[in-house]
Amino acid sequence: MTNPLLIDVPTEFESSRLLIRCPRPGDGPMFGEAVRESLPELRPWISWAGEFPDSHWERMMREKLARYIERAELFMLLVDKETGRFVGSSGLHRPDWRVPRMDVGYWVRSSCARRGYVTEAVQRIADLAFDVLHVQRLEIRAESENERSAAVARRCGFELEATLRKFDRHHATNELIDLDVYVRFAK
Repeated sequence: MTNPLLIDVPTEFESSRLLIRCPRPGDGPMFGEAVRESLPELRPWISWAGEFPDSHWERMMREKLARYIERAELFMLLVDKETGRFVGSSGLHRPDWRVPRMDVGYWVRSSCARRGYVTEAVQRIADLAFDVLHVQRLEIRAESENERSAAVARRCGFELEATLRKFDRHHATNELIDLDVYVRFAK
């Protein structure tokens, strides 16, 4: 097994429209602004989405940066290259470096939705996972009712491998939820 700390993971890279980068000190306010704008769309699916002061989001960005450096999680911000506007986040989560395998998570701010940003980001992040990190298995996990997230997975070439029935409790309602697992494998 390769020591993940020895893998040269870029702190930023690009897609056609996006700068995809790890968090930096000072990113908290822009992240918080996008979360506040998007709360109605985020709350049904993302447990950490809430109305918090910028200091909360700044602390989160600094913690995510530390985790990036440690290779414990590769949380990434998505920035429109032309305008410099923060459009959302994605990244590689829950790494198991023994295999190696990871999963991709993502969200886009409401005012930037339905423009293909997330699909573009996930495709480039998958390239990074397979080509640079030599991941063998890459997953996207989404609640079975989250059709928009499933559509991104399918557009990016992930196939539904399993539906985990009554897998977890919904973060807001506490009702049992099913979880769909989409997967791509290294070639």
